[in-house]
Amino acid sequence: MATILIDADACPVVDETIRIAKQFGFRCMLICDTTHEMHRDGAETIIVSKGADAVDFVLVNRVQKNDIVVTQDYGLAAMVLAKKGHPIDQNGRLYTEENIDQLLYARHTAQKIRMAGGRLRGPKKRSKESNAKFELSMRELCKRITEIESK
Repeated sequence: MATILIDADACPVVDETIRIAKQFGFRCMLICDTTHEMHRDGAETIIVSKGADAVDFVLVNRVQKNDIVVTQDYGLAAMVLAKKGHPIDQNGRLYTEENIDQLLYARHTAQKIRMAGGRLRGPKKRSKESNAKFELSMRELCKRITEIESK
């Protein structure tokens, strides 16, 4: 049975993900560092030491083929894809082999602009529509994984 792993540091859709995991009978794991520690009914919590990419490394070492990973980190999403997992962001966008290179390049370009002293606009304020879109995409992904595993 697939597991849903959540990069839980600052993830706005933890409760929605746990609810959907229960509906599909998937195991759910929250992975967070000591500064973002959280516990929720219906999910196992793994707490790691604070440090750059500490959560990412623990998560990628646990992900298995067909697991779902909720993250906004493009680098982590790329590693999940390499392990045949299914990364999805908090807005319901699926990371795929077709879009990950472009996303990583955009991140690299934005980092270069910031390092040169430039400023970029931050993300839009989270809306109820964002949550609804996430839930729809997550349910569709869970259905697809259930079908794959039943074959």
